[in-house]
Amino acid sequence: MIARIWHGYTTKENADTYENLLKHEIFEGIENKKIEGYKGIQLLKREFGNELEFTTIMWFESIASVKQFMGENYETAYVLPEAQKLLLRYDQKSIHCELRHELKYNL
Repeated sequence: MIARIWHGYTTKENADTYENLLKHEIFEGIENKKIEGYKGIQLLKREFGNELEFTTIMWFESIASVKQFMGENYETAYVLPEAQKLLLRYDQKSIHCELRHELKYNL
């Protein structure tokens, strides 16, 4: 499994609007692409000084699946223009990490 990790930063005033855009337009748009090997996405949020940091972790079966999503320049960030308007700054590239070990607990 490959984790595609990306960070974006917004103001507290734009945080709710940005989060709704992610959940209801961007994430749904990604899912609708029906990318072979795409396994899902996680959204994390934290206060970071006067900003809010959003982290997305997308899961893929392989780098080949990531390339199906983004093409040969697969490290390039996927940030739509409407999202860019709400962000103060963001990663220009996503990082890709291979999942090597995982423990899950039933709490």
